[in-house]
Amino acid sequence: MQLGDARTGKFPDQITAFGRALRRAGVPVDSARIASAIAATQLVGVERRDDLQAALGAVLVSRPQDVEVFDELFAAFFRNPELEKQLLSQMLPKSPTAKPAARSARAQEALTVAGAVAKQRAPSETELRFDAAMTASDLQRLRHADFAGLSASEFRLVETLARDIALPLPEVPSRRDRPGQRGHRIHWGRALQQARRHDGELIAPPRRQRRREPLPLLVLVDVSGSMERYARLLLAFLHQATRGVPRSAFAFGTRLTDLRGAWKHSDADTMLTLSNAAIADFAGGTRLGTSLAELREKHARCLVGRRTVVLLITDGLDTGDPAQLDAELLWLRRHSRQVLWLNPLLRYAGYEPLAQGASVLHRHAHGMLAVHNLEHLQQLAHALAELLRGR
Repeated sequence: MQLGDARTGKFPDQITAFGRALRRAGVPVDSARIASAIAATQLVGVERRDDLQAALGAVLVSRPQDVEVFDELFAAFFRNPELEKQLLSQMLPKSPTAKPAARSARAQEALTVAGAVAKQRAPSETELRFDAAMTASDLQRLRHADFAGLSASEFRLVETLARDIALPLPEVPSRRDRPGQRGHRIHWGRALQQARRHDGELIAPPRRQRRREPLPLLVLVDVSGSMERYARLLLAFLHQATRGVPRSAFAFGTRLTDLRGAWKHSDADTMLTLSNAAIADFAGGTRLGTSLAELREKHARCLVGRRTVVLLITDGLDTGDPAQLDAELLWLRRHSRQVLWLNPLLRYAGYEPLAQGASVLHRHAHGMLAVHNLEHLQQLAHALAELLRGR
């Protein structure tokens, strides 16, 4: 019996369309996973919707943060018969009176693109339409494109690509140790066990070696008007790239905003939604000195034993008191391992920090790195390692 739409017999095409929608939403789905999804469908059949959802989820989803997006897209594909001739549309037609369910930004954007393809709407000359299968020249251009100069659709695509960039932070020996082949201390517990098995003889004393752990991270993101195009993208990038690392995140403009609660969520869209709700001074001015004073007074414990790496993301166009900024940056430098300034203004050739706030920040920062396009985000891990190794 042939699976799929009884009228067209193209069920594998519908599975492929579903996989492409997941890719548009940022879920890593390749041709091998789509082939596995088609095979899984043939095994479980289409009689039970929950069985089919579980089978497709098992082969198409590999990251916890993508489960919610998969569920939303699966529900939309089953409910809407006009969207890419969705899966089993003849079995589950859409009710004309039903209200659309609330969806995350990733799922909504993927469905919007899929709906446009289904209607075969001809794009205008100025409209940008990217699918997951982009040409090498498109990717190369976007890698070097400044975030501030991207169109809305380009910005959404670059934000999705930035979430998949890895940022492995250097590891350092911690105070705790673990069993190992080499080490400065003998593991007496295992030594006694070994001696008991060999009639009291201790042949090769087992040892304990220092654990290696990533350095704690403190992220401070400028959300003033001049940083509006960079703040959202860099928040999404660092949120995904630093998973598994001890971290704290704050936004600052005219005041300091604690984002640690939002960063506890694994999904980047949920984190951005909660961050937007928490930030009350978005696209305003910049008073870094006042914000750092609040950090020192209320959240000094975020700086763990002078081992924390501080990522200060700002263009340095501060409007506060330079003397206060100088004093607070001096305190921050003394209580952290390194203060690294991630400056999007380095996109300009020959840039020099001549503004008052930028000059103070340049004097106290251990290093200044560019973060204005995808290429520099990909180079960030290597640059961080070099700066930390230099110290």
